Amino acid sequence: MCGIYLTNIPYDTAEVETKLKSIAFRGPDFTGIEKIDGITFGHLRLSILDLDPRANQPMAFEHLTIVYNGEIYNYQDIKKELSAIGYQFKTESDTEVLLLGYKHWGKNILDKINGMFAFSIYDATTNKIFSARDRLGVKPFYYSWNDGKFEICSQIKPLLAGKEINEDAISMFLDCMFIPSPYTIVKNVFKLPPGNFMEFDLGTNELSIEEYWNLNPVKLQNISYEDAKKELHDLLIDAVKIRLQSDVPIGSFLSGGIDSALVSSIASKISDSKINTFSIGFDNPNYDESKIAEQYATILDTNHTTTICSPNDVLKLIPKLTEVYDEPFADDSALPSLLLNKVTKQYVTVALSGDGGDESFIGYNHFDSLIQHKKIIDTPYGIRKLIAKSGILKVFGMDTHRIKNALLTKGRNDFIENIFSRKGFLLKEKKQDYMKHYQGFKSWSTDFLQRAADLNIKLWLENDSNVKVDRASMAYSVEVRSPFLDYRVVEFARSLPMHFRYEKGRQKKILRDILKEYIPEEVFDQPKHGFSVPIGDWMRTELKDEFMSVLNDEFLNSVPNLDVSKFKTLLKEHMAGENDHTAHIWKLFVLSKWYDEFRTK
Repeated sequence: MCGIYLTNIPYDTAEVETKLKSIAFRGPDFTGIEKIDGITFGHLRLSILDLDPRANQPMAFEHLTIVYNGEIYNYQDIKKELSAIGYQFKTESDTEVLLLGYKHWGKNILDKINGMFAFSIYDATTNKIFSARDRLGVKPFYYSWNDGKFEICSQIKPLLAGKEINEDAISMFLDCMFIPSPYTIVKNVFKLPPGNFMEFDLGTNELSIEEYWNLNPVKLQNISYEDAKKELHDLLIDAVKIRLQSDVPIGSFLSGGIDSALVSSIASKISDSKINTFSIGFDNPNYDESKIAEQYATILDTNHTTTICSPNDVLKLIPKLTEVYDEPFADDSALPSLLLNKVTKQYVTVALSGDGGDESFIGYNHFDSLIQHKKIIDTPYGIRKLIAKSGILKVFGMDTHRIKNALLTKGRNDFIENIFSRKGFLLKEKKQDYMKHYQGFKSWSTDFLQRAADLNIKLWLENDSNVKVDRASMAYSVEVRSPFLDYRVVEFARSLPMHFRYEKGRQKKILRDILKEYIPEEVFDQPKHGFSVPIGDWMRTELKDEFMSVLNDEFLNSVPNLDVSKFKTLLKEHMAGENDHTAHIWKLFVLSKWYDEFRTK
């Protein structure tokens, strides 16, 4: 994994070096800087395939020059195809395959490659720059464009100087706990959406962006459950196998969940040697899955490492969180992710993960919530509104917050959106409608759960899960590969009947039935805790002084569009143990740390 940088702004070499140094953790093995035709190419290399310096970047072939971050998992197949055509290769790297593939097929190379990637290629003959990002947004891509002057980078930090804070983006963050693409925390810097390519025409000063992949309307297969299970199993085996290609040590993350257990099981079976597995645990049993992971490791016979995370460990990681997540980012599972990668780096450079399984195979708790509230949501809105305002919920002692939310939601699609966005809950006034970029989920499927899964993939996976994993792994120069994020797996899952994946509250049914071939069901069929930390409890105890000192009036009043009075009420309720407002408090805490670190820059 690597970091890329590209610009036609006439910075001197020292300035570019300073920019790259700010994200040097992405590629500590080699820093390459070259200037060609007034364009500066920068690259930070984390060597994974072909460790020889011949595979360093920027890399050139004839009139083309590339900077690239990622892995093309099927590069060997494409290399054979190009060799048969007559191309000759000087390296064993996937970078050269990508570059020569673009030379031969142009933008159509994107339809052929299977991987996680963000790259830019300069064509000296056309004076154009072609850039692309992988289908699911696993790898980041930031850019700025102003009257023909551009900058491209793997992270936003090198692009921050002289920029103004995007106050609308802060409102988006307070809604979502991340800033959804194409927006960023500063004005005039954007994220290239997943499954898109972009062209800068330096001759005409024109920029164009075009989609090459997206989720399509669902077409269900006419397939038996047993055939679907076999086909999915074979597909997962191949997805794991192609992700085991590496010239450096490789391991696997192993939690108590189904997804990482299945990935580790397959890897353990097809690997030529005993694999290394890694997990994080907590003293609080409500959050700890390490004992289940250790059972998996014993059954699979892996070299297993468990690390216990304490409140003090979290406090120590907060500066690192701010350093590497250089936009405000409030998924608190980023903290154990950082710790997990820190430990993992001591043993391996590449790790497999189970990320992406919950989205495609209906694994999150909010899918259960959708089913539980479906009848309420389908009741005519006028009737529901009267019930919500009548006070009858309190009479029957119901879970008033969740049910009232369902009663006051206008329809199914709004209820789905409410899973991922608080829609102005902490704001004085609702700002820009960022959800307009994600409305495709409404038309891709008639199935309630599939629509929710699709928004999970398009909004949350890219902007939360993939960001969390990329930054946490890159912070310690680890490359994480996720077989469930193979686009073939995503497409296949969406073609399966919903009851293959979710049946009578049984999440990930088909994955569980595959996993039974490796691990006894009584071992893995246990309550899911999720990969999170008991940060809400720590706010009231070990970390209380830290939180209260940071969330002071001066800071709160400086946050654009924040309803300070409402937030202070939430904070008071949480600290008194009356309600759990962890997510809202953590968002403001993270934002305060970002302000301290970046606002002056």
